[in-house]
Amino acid sequence: MVNIMLINGSPRAPQSNSRQYAQQFARRCPVDSAYYTIRRDNHDMLCHAMEEFSDVLLVFPLYADGIPSTLLQFLQSLEASQAQHRPRISVLINCGFIEPEQNDVAVDMVRLFCRQNGYPFGSVLKIGGGEAILTTPFRFLVYAKLKKLAASIASQRYGTWQVTMPLSKRMFLRASTRYWERRGAAHGVSKEQMATMEIEP
Repeated sequence: MVNIMLINGSPRAPQSNSRQYAQQFARRCPVDSAYYTIRRDNHDMLCHAMEEFSDVLLVFPLYADGIPSTLLQFLQSLEASQAQHRPRISVLINCGFIEPEQNDVAVDMVRLFCRQNGYPFGSVLKIGGGEAILTTPFRFLVYAKLKKLAASIASQRYGTWQVTMPLSKRMFLRASTRYWERRGAAHGVSKEQMATMEIEP
């Protein structure tokens, strides 16, 4: 029986885009799935829970061209756990860049972990412009790829997909600059302040 454990590896899981992507995946998934977040104190519980699933989907954002420390620390715990059952691990990753291929290094990091620790590797969905796309008219593109991702894991016919907004880099840069300027203004931070390295008063 195929069932999927969704693990949110974002450092800010409760308010994260990764949470939204996991929710949208679950809505399109034809088999049973269960959602978990990574905390510092629940690694053992997650490792034990994985024993009950045929597949695991890691959902996380790109951090500094790699996987976030939250997920890295969990993978270290998983490696040390010496689990008897090793479910197939798939990846759903999003980044702020418009190019989904910016996620490739982080995907390779998970793939290497799987190869070194005896976990089969499954499907991949790489999302570009992941911080914005769900709030745009282009979100239907993500939903279509999420449906394909869910179907591939459910049928155990694994594959790799990517999606982004159909915008030029120049248009994306202008739109993202306006977005962050509005966010800054809403929090009393000027464009000039955002352009400095001083992120705290």
